Amino acid sequence: MTSTQLAPPATPTGPAPAVLVRGLAKSYGGRAVLDGLDLEVRRGECFALLGPNGAGKTTTIEVLEGVRRRDAGEVLVLGEDPAVAGRGWRARVGVVSQGEGAGQELSVQETLDHFAHYTATPRPTAELLAAVGLTEQAGTRVRRLSGGQRRRLAVALGVQGSPELVFLDEPTTGMDPVARRQFWQLVRDLRSGGTTVLLTTHYLDEAAELADRVGVVAGGRLVEVAPPAELGAALRRVATVRWREDGDWREVRSETPSLVLRDLLAATRNEVPGLSVTRPGLEDVYLALVGATPGGDPR
Repeated sequence: MTSTQLAPPATPTGPAPAVLVRGLAKSYGGRAVLDGLDLEVRRGECFALLGPNGAGKTTTIEVLEGVRRRDAGEVLVLGEDPAVAGRGWRARVGVVSQGEGAGQELSVQETLDHFAHYTATPRPTAELLAAVGLTEQAGTRVRRLSGGQRRRLAVALGVQGSPELVFLDEPTTGMDPVARRQFWQLVRDLRSGGTTVLLTTHYLDEAAELADRVGVVAGGRLVEVAPPAELGAALRRVATVRWREDGDWREVRSETPSLVLRDLLAATRNEVPGLSVTRPGLEDVYLALVGATPGGDPR
C-alpha cells in the first residue's frame, strides 16, 4: 500500500471533498478488481456508485471505510487516510455494510440503546425506530426479524452517531417497496442535515431518486460521473424512430429524429401506424456503459 501524498484541494466554491481517491488499485489472486480508480465525492451530496457484480463497488467502499487495505493509490476520507486514521475519524463516519453485526438475542430497542453508548452524539432511539420503520418491532428480538427488517436495523445503527459521512452498501436489499421508500426519506433527511452519503445500489430507480450524482464502475475504473438525468449524455442524443410499414416493424436511430419524422410523413402523406420516438433512459445508458465488462467475483 502506498502512503498518502494527496493534498485535499481547497476550491473557490467550497471545502475540500469528503472523499478524494486517485489511482486506487486492488487485486485478488492476481486479478485486478480495481485498476486505477479515481473518485471525488463532494461534502453534503448523495453520490451513488453503480456497477455490475465484480466491478469493485464493495471493495472501493471497504477501502474508504478503512477495513480493507489497498495495493496502490491515494485516498483521503474527511481529510484523512482511512488506512491509518484513528478513533476520532471513525466517530465521524457511519457504515451500513452487507453483513449483520447486531446481537441476535437483544430486542431492536435494546440493540439501539446499547450501541448508543459507543457514540458521543447518538440520535434518540425512538427517532431512529420511526425513521427506519421499526417502531412496531421495537420489542422484537433481532433473531425474529425478517431479512428486510434486519437491513433497516443495520441502517439505524449506521446513522445512529449522526456521522458526517455515511457509507451505505446496497442498504435496501431485501426491503419491500414500502420500507424502501421509508429508507429513501431517511437518506433525504440525512442529506438535508448536511451529511454526505456514499451509496452503492443495484436499483437504478433508487440512484435516480436519491443521488445528486452517480458514478458507473466498469473494468475496475470509474467510467463516467454525472447527475442521473445527464448520465451518458452522448448516448441519450440518439433517438429511435419506430413504425409499422407493410406489416413489418421498421426503425431508424438518429440524433435528428425530427428530420426522420418529416421525411417519413412526407413520404406516407397519411397516418403512420405504430409511430413512436424514444430516447435511452437511465437503464439503457447504464447497460451500454457496463455491457462490455466481464462478470466476476461479486466484490
